[in-house]
Amino acid sequence: MIRGIRLIRRHHPVQASFIMADHEPDQPSATHNEEDALMQASDAAHPADDHRNDSQFADFSGTCIHAVNGVELVADADGVAYWPATDTLLVADLHLEKGSSFARRGQLLPPYDTMITLRRLAVCLDRWQPTRVVALGDSFHDRDAALRLSTEAKETLLGMMHDRDWTWITGNHDPLPPGGLGGTVTDEISDGGLVLRHEPLVDHKPGEISGHLHPQARIIRKGRAVRRSCFAASRSRMIMPSFGAYTGGLNVFDRAFDGLFDGRNFHALMRGERQVYSIAGKDLG
Repeated sequence: MIRGIRLIRRHHPVQASFIMADHEPDQPSATHNEEDALMQASDAAHPADDHRNDSQFADFSGTCIHAVNGVELVADADGVAYWPATDTLLVADLHLEKGSSFARRGQLLPPYDTMITLRRLAVCLDRWQPTRVVALGDSFHDRDAALRLSTEAKETLLGMMHDRDWTWITGNHDPLPPGGLGGTVTDEISDGGLVLRHEPLVDHKPGEISGHLHPQARIIRKGRAVRRSCFAASRSRMIMPSFGAYTGGLNVFDRAFDGLFDGRNFHALMRGERQVYSIAGKDLG
């Protein structure tokens, strides 16, 4: 286990509908509870110091604390990261109004993704109570998505933004400011040893925190494959998991990740049912 990673148990379950299992014909799939048990029993998952008595994190169990460029970030199993030093919550790839975007092209999906995503985000905001939120791009699935928000969705989002320093990082899906919502819009933030942007760069600055790739990781234990959304993290960068309800993902060994890490010298902070598991890159399938 690399320095700066600690794992503690979690008492508030993540919604199972947002956890993706790997179904391969040669590897039987496990249920979510079985998957967590396999990861917990794996030699690659290393529980470390228990911080349930730490006043700073006592109410937020199940998190994994990872240092990027010397800056501690708290990876939450719901798919957000909390930056204690600046009281900032980081979230990537909300892809709001993806369902309605698909519907416009004749691909009908249940039109509930935006409210599902916002309600999950509201839970995270209530848990961490940050004064600042940075959304790391692709917050809206297309340039007109903010205009298609329902009244309920817009009011919910504006309520979350109220009295908070809220920044929208531009993404490839949403390169323009979201109309009528407010907040600050920028391409990149450099702050306190971190660089917050949407797309990860091969020649990145130390401390880069990004999204875009929707990382997932897989382990194979006891003949079963477990695939989960994850934070892909090294000492110099972290790629955040996608948060949106209708977002898929890419395996961290997909060619899209080529050059972003030094071989397998990274960790996948895999999102479990009740906690985050730190799995070394060398132990991934």
